[in-house]
Amino acid sequence: MISQIIVVDDDSIILKKAWKTLTDAGFKAVALKSGKALLEYRQDHSAPDLILMDINMPEMSGFDVIKELKNSQFSWADTPVIFLTAEEDEEIETQGLLLGAMDFIRKPFVPSVLVLRVKHAIELVKLTNNLWSMVAEKTRENESLFLHVVECLADAIDAKDNYTKGHSGRVAAYSKEIARRYGYDEKQQEKIFMLGLLHDVGKIGVPDEVINKPGRLNDEEFACIKKHPAIGYKILSNIKEMPELSLGAKFHHERYDGNGYPEGISGEDIPEVARIIAVADAYDAMTSNRSYRNALPQEKVREEIKKGKGTQFDPQFADIMLEIIDDESSI
Repeated sequence: MISQIIVVDDDSIILKKAWKTLTDAGFKAVALKSGKALLEYRQDHSAPDLILMDINMPEMSGFDVIKELKNSQFSWADTPVIFLTAEEDEEIETQGLLLGAMDFIRKPFVPSVLVLRVKHAIELVKLTNNLWSMVAEKTRENESLFLHVVECLADAIDAKDNYTKGHSGRVAAYSKEIARRYGYDEKQQEKIFMLGLLHDVGKIGVPDEVINKPGRLNDEEFACIKKHPAIGYKILSNIKEMPELSLGAKFHHERYDGNGYPEGISGEDIPEVARIIAVADAYDAMTSNRSYRNALPQEKVREEIKKGKGTQFDPQFADIMLEIIDDESSI
């Protein structure tokens, strides 16, 4: 693909010479006589590969124009700019570089040097863009691998409980939907999905006979199972790259009124992600068969969540969960 260069200069001789030099070298060159003309051109055209622009121009200087370009949407804001200047002033160069200029070319320029500088600039931009694409691709691959590991770990956790297969995945999905309706962006939604998958990771440290005991737990057994948030926190806090990953595991059994565990904290002192997971976890627990009871009817579940607003649950997330329950298509 032929690279497009826009040349902006109020000196018609320089402008014509630059246009001809670049055209003869095989570039698609566009010549504009002012910064204002460039901004008008921007409205109806896609961004070029490079802009060559004079600094000292009437109405708008090159510095004024680059400031305006940096406020543009999409690719115009990232278009590399090389300033054309007849001045040798260190302060001017410093100012231009601070504004985001890529380089400076002295006027009057030597045609062969101009062509080489432009080619090198475009090659550098392409190399940088390719590098960023490779980094982004590797990041996506690593995130996908990490999510796969997390899903496998969640399956291993659920396998300990004969009655709750798929519990972690459902809690993750409900948590993500609550977060979406609350206004989290996609990246935040994916993060809380992972927190939901791992909220019960501490159950790895709880004996199977306690988890799968038919009927109610006695005080000693309940004290044992209450340790799983702290165990989960200890496991996940070792993942330094994502410190917030441990928050859902540690705090999802805290209550909004302060009567939960393990810390007994209340209200907004409980991390927001844990307040979301707490509602999702309770919903799935009530709608699933357990060793000590069958799944509750949906009407009863709705009643319990409504009753828990402001006591067990954060009221705003409980309200969103009630919306989800009422919206049959999202369940």
